Amino acid sequence: MGIEELETEVLKLDPSTRARLAERLLQSLETLSDTENENLWAEEAERRLAELDKGAVSARPADEVLRNARAQLA
Repeated sequence: MGIEELETEVLKLDPSTRARLAERLLQSLETLSDTENENLWAEEAERRLAELDKGAVSARPADEVLRNARAQLA
């Protein structure tokens, strides 16, 4: 089963079961070594850069993102 199929099936679960699963998944990430964490962040950065390069997403200035986030908190 691929990740997309797994995601589809997991999203069919009731909310409390999904929350329990999310908690277990997050806890599993807490045991990663510094090297594993660094590798995951590097992979994520490369994935996001590839999306920008392909035009799949557009870049937004950090000050704009922060301003919008602060406005939502107010």
